[in-house]
Amino acid sequence: MRAIVLLCLLHAAFSKHTFTWPGKHDYPDYACLKDQPSCGCCLMQKKMMRMESFFNQTYEAMTKYLAKPKMALDDMMTNRSAFSVGLNHTEIMSCFGPFPVIKYNNVFLNLGDGYNTDTGIFTVPRCGVYSLAITVYSSSITSLMACGNLLVNDQVVASVIERKGQDDEDSATVVVSVKLKTGDEVKVNLPEGCAICDDHNNFNTFTGFLLYSDVEYRKM
Repeated sequence: MRAIVLLCLLHAAFSKHTFTWPGKHDYPDYACLKDQPSCGCCLMQKKMMRMESFFNQTYEAMTKYLAKPKMALDDMMTNRSAFSVGLNHTEIMSCFGPFPVIKYNNVFLNLGDGYNTDTGIFTVPRCGVYSLAITVYSSSITSLMACGNLLVNDQVVASVIERKGQDDEDSATVVVSVKLKTGDEVKVNLPEGCAICDDHNNFNTFTGFLLYSDVEYRKM
C-alpha cells in the first residue's frame, strides 16, 4: 500500500498536469483509468473521482439547505424593530392626566425609528407578532388611580389599573403579544379618572419589540 501511495506522489510530482479539487472531471490520466484498470495508482484516482463527486453533491445540498435560514436571519437583522421609552420629567415628582396620548420623551431605545417622541405613537414598520408592555405609576400627590390603556389604531387591546389603596404609591404593568400590520399605530392613553406621576426615575414606561416577522410567523 505504501508503494502505491509513493507511486502516486511521484506521478503527481513529475506530471505536467495537476489534479484539481474540486474539478469538472478533467483528468489528464483518464487513459490510465481505461487502459490500466489494475494499476493501483489508477484505482486510487478512481476513488478520488468518486470522493470529488460526493463532495460536490454534499456541498451543493448543504448550500441549498443553509440558504433559507441565512436569508431569514439577514432579513431579521436588517429589519429589526424595538423601542423602550420613559417620561423623563424633572427632579420634582409631578402628576399628569388624564389625556388622550402619553408622550414619552426619554428614549432608551428606538431601533428602526418606529417611535415618535412628538406624537407618543409607535408606527409599526413591518407586519408580525410584537410584544408590547406599559407600566403606570402614581403617588399620594394625586387622588386619581394609576391606570392606562394600550391602544392599536385607537382600539383598546389591554388595560392596566391600580386602584388607590392605603399605601402612598400605586403601580401596575401589563404585557401582551399581538399581531400587527405595517402602518398600525400603537399608543398609550390615560382615560378619565387616571393619572400618572413621575420624576427623573422614569417610573412610567412604554416598550415594544418585534418577536417574529409575518414571514417567520407563517413558518412556525
